[in-house]
Amino acid sequence: MAEPLSIQIVSDLVCPWCYVGKRRLERALAARPDLRVVVTWLPFQLSPDMPREGKDRQAHYASIFGPEKARSIMAGMQQTATAEGLRFEARPGARSPNTLSAHVLLYWASQDDGIAVGVDQNALAEKLFAAHHTHSEDLGDPVVLARIAGEVGMDPARVEAGLRAGTDEDRVQALMEEARKAGVSGVPFFIFNGQYAVSGAQPPESLIEVLDRLASAGAAPEGAALAATLATGPGRA
Repeated sequence: MAEPLSIQIVSDLVCPWCYVGKRRLERALAARPDLRVVVTWLPFQLSPDMPREGKDRQAHYASIFGPEKARSIMAGMQQTATAEGLRFEARPGARSPNTLSAHVLLYWASQDDGIAVGVDQNALAEKLFAAHHTHSEDLGDPVVLARIAGEVGMDPARVEAGLRAGTDEDRVQALMEEARKAGVSGVPFFIFNGQYAVSGAQPPESLIEVLDRLASAGAAPEGAALAATLATGPGRA
């Protein structure tokens, strides 16, 4: 393939399956080391009505599933994470954040302008996932987000000021609305070259099949129209 393969991932940073899906995609790509790819992250919120200050994570899960089922689900996800080389932990006092500010930060990392020149958006996504799922940090806190941004080469002071001012929140919300209008109701949702749409944290073997079909210029399966719609959403060329 002459041009790098474009992989867009619609996700929410608090979604454990999105982090698992990221690892499975990485395993698939590792199996095709000669394939050049560009990964871009697109925003989605599983809980768009979450208060901006967030909620206690354990209480939030218990309110959705009930205390016993919530514990069972969290234990199952910890086992799944371990199988993928990840560690999930929700320490006492951990927050379930409103992720809008975190998505704004990821959006900035995709723009390559004055605040994010040379920033690797995929590396930032990894740090944000780890901050929430492994380190129980609050992704709704501008101080936390500014520190993480600094770790990938962004200006922490500019990031914190921009987040507190709500800069570009409208653009990110427009991207999320575009995804919903296009039919995305769950994440992770992978879009390959604007042609192939893959929903869920599929096994690496399924993702490898898509990579191979693209590499051999196979025909796009059902879902191509949806992928093309998302690939040309607000803020995207």
